[in-house]
Amino acid sequence: MTDPKGRRLSEARFGSDGVQVVQQEGVQMMKGSEKRRADHPIDELFLDRWSPRAMSGEPIPHTDLMVLFEAARWAPSSFNYQPWRILFVRRDSEHWPLFLDLLTTSNQIWASNAAALLLFISKTTFDHNGKPARTNSFDAGAAWENLALQGNLLGYVVHGMQGFDYDRAKSLLRVPEEYLVEAMVAVGKPGALEALPEKFQEIEKPNDRRPLEQTICEGPFRQDLWGLSKDKPVN
Repeated sequence: MTDPKGRRLSEARFGSDGVQVVQQEGVQMMKGSEKRRADHPIDELFLDRWSPRAMSGEPIPHTDLMVLFEAARWAPSSFNYQPWRILFVRRDSEHWPLFLDLLTTSNQIWASNAAALLLFISKTTFDHNGKPARTNSFDAGAAWENLALQGNLLGYVVHGMQGFDYDRAKSLLRVPEEYLVEAMVAVGKPGALEALPEKFQEIEKPNDRRPLEQTICEGPFRQDLWGLSKDKPVN
């Protein structure tokens, strides 16, 4: 199915167990909202996004990849300085082995079936005055979330990772000193669960989140809310 501009769109389907899934060219990906329950009335978009590992190894069209990057482009940032940059490779391209080899062995097992690998970095200084930008990682995170949500809407697996060699990434990919290496992302078309090693099959499902009251606090920081020892000073 395509939109009026001819771009492929994902379609909603229901499996034999009644669980709604995202279907993309015959391969099904579970929708997180069928397993997760929010305590407050939020849009299902936020529940549907999760981080599968099973990917088919099929290539991603250039147009689809640009749609993901376009979504990231419109993230908010301090002074609109947009500190994020994204280095990427597509499967079977010249630099694919270089990016893949940065991952931990455990992540290489499943990410080798991705269609693209991305590296998010962020500029730690403002362009207009050279001063430190304290929210560079915060803003880059907003761009990552935009990309992840857009990828889910198109029916793609979008899986963020910290399991890679940060120092080698900075060196081998020639990342300048004023940029911070943030995270890597695997993007691909959904694949068969059975193609994953058994240890990954067991965890291939949308996970939950801790209760909201364990995350928020009205007023100053309270040690009793987050399980910190009363004897340990808060810096």
